[in-house]
Amino acid sequence: MTTNPPLIPRDVLFGNPERQSPQLSPDGKRLAYLAPRDGVMNVWVRTVGQSDDRPVTGEKTRPLRAYLWAENARQILYAQDKGGDENFHVFLVDLDTGVEKDLTPFPNVQASPVASEPGHPDAVLLQVNARDPQLMDVHRADLTTGELTLVAENPGNIAGWVADPDLRVRAAVAMLPDGGQEILVRDDEAGPWRTLLAFPFGEQGGPAGFTHDGRGLYVLSDKDVNTQRLYLADLGTGGMTLLHAREDVDLGGLLMHPTRHTVQAVGYNRTRLEWVALDPDVAEDLEVLRRAADGDFTIVGRDNADSTWLAAYVRDDGPVTYYTYDRSSRDARFLFTARPQMEGLPLAKMTPVEIPARDGLTLPAYLTLPPRAGSENLPLVLNVHGGPWARDVWGFNPEVQWLANRGYAVLQVNYRGSSGFGKRFLNAANREWAGRMHDDLVDAVQWAVDQGHADPARVGIYGGSYGGYAVLVGLTFTPELFACGVDLVGVSNLLTFIESIPPYWAPFRATLDQRVGHLENDRDFLISRSPLFLADRIVRPLLIAQGANDPRVKKAESDQIVGAMRKNGQEVTYLVFEDEGHGFARPENKQKFYAAAEKFLADHLGGRCQPALPGEEPPTAP
Repeated sequence: MTTNPPLIPRDVLFGNPERQSPQLSPDGKRLAYLAPRDGVMNVWVRTVGQSDDRPVTGEKTRPLRAYLWAENARQILYAQDKGGDENFHVFLVDLDTGVEKDLTPFPNVQASPVASEPGHPDAVLLQVNARDPQLMDVHRADLTTGELTLVAENPGNIAGWVADPDLRVRAAVAMLPDGGQEILVRDDEAGPWRTLLAFPFGEQGGPAGFTHDGRGLYVLSDKDVNTQRLYLADLGTGGMTLLHAREDVDLGGLLMHPTRHTVQAVGYNRTRLEWVALDPDVAEDLEVLRRAADGDFTIVGRDNADSTWLAAYVRDDGPVTYYTYDRSSRDARFLFTARPQMEGLPLAKMTPVEIPARDGLTLPAYLTLPPRAGSENLPLVLNVHGGPWARDVWGFNPEVQWLANRGYAVLQVNYRGSSGFGKRFLNAANREWAGRMHDDLVDAVQWAVDQGHADPARVGIYGGSYGGYAVLVGLTFTPELFACGVDLVGVSNLLTFIESIPPYWAPFRATLDQRVGHLENDRDFLISRSPLFLADRIVRPLLIAQGANDPRVKKAESDQIVGAMRKNGQEVTYLVFEDEGHGFARPENKQKFYAAAEKFLADHLGGRCQPALPGEEPPTAP
């Protein structure tokens, strides 16, 4: 007889980590990390080798999720929005004085860092859409005075900027009218732009950084081949030298020296992350780190002397762990675990699998089975990733562990259009929203049934963003296949979704036209691929959760389909979080959502359920 493991409390799974995201200061003297302060994730700093840890930011409502050391090693930058509206401002805090200032104090703008360089310790480049909501211009911020100076004005088609080691904006990604893109370069900030490499729609590529002398540019490109590979472009001649490639997967990571600007290693991730040393100087370092701890590792921080590294190890059945690595002694030492309360718990293994699609494509996927619950005829949750031009990866995933712990098999499918598997796989999804992209999900469910893992009568579909759209497609286009669905911030009407994209997405509009459908020319087609217009076909239970301030998938997307269903007399559970955006950041909101979703899935798929606790009552919308 199989014994189920104890229920892991939701607050252990989805509460704040104890510590995460460590970063060394450029001089190697201080360590920063994210940790709770009065229940909200903030930046903390301590002196290396001491225990003088102290918080240096004071966010009181929304957690900080990223930060950046200034090259002067005495200031930290971070971005923060309000209520999930994604109008991020960039803030600067001085660690010696405690003074904090908003570097981008403009109403209704979005700002983010572009670059910093050791040779310019008191400056950083920021992109801000203050001049035009649709366009990101680059400003140089003086970290001593806070003054902003415009250094690159967006002519209307620039989607990304790259600075050279002298902190000059000398490369850009420009969108083309056909939905493709091109790499632009210039000799200095006063010179004219010229095209280095053009990618018509269907091809992918972009700049990955300048060489130390500024005469070369590292480039990712799948031009004339299937997978993105690494090249070095000579900016004088335009010549391209291939540095590394794999035929089965796009290049997925770069390890670059912080001051020499050389590529030391490249990473690839078809099912698991693998590193290949290009610089013999780091080959032994990477081998030592491979053996130092379990899991797939990434270098997440280093000092400018390149003497100390920080490595993060990702496991499938345990929390992320961090190590410091001394390059001179080849010594890797444990630093901390993000969620120590999860160590030793009965977590599930994530198994890479490959699933055949009906038209011959192979779909990389991950299957997670409940620990100690057998592997046959289980209730299954098809967990669909967002994007859709993103991907699922191997490693610790609190949502997957939550579902497995409650007794569900979990299947994550890199359906066509998922990124990282070559341009043929990516382009196979063009104009296939609710078409072959959905067929891939149906084929994956059938595979799980045929393998004996899934009970065909107890399959649920669950996802956020594009994954939420996939949930609505599943319950409308194949209404009998899934026993229930959970949609988080999903698109219901492709017409209104495209009409209401954020203004700063304007340079990408032509790509949306190609990959999804043209708003004016393809209205009937877009209607035919929109779950809203088939809402009367929904016969299975549906839970919808929405952030009221979502700038990407507006609340109207959820309102529309909820209204249509209620007009038809169909039941739907609708949760609206007034202080969230595209997904949920605040732990208390996560607890409410997951408590409601857990009960919903238990009611309709038969999994286990932890009763709701005080404060976990969901914000049900009228």
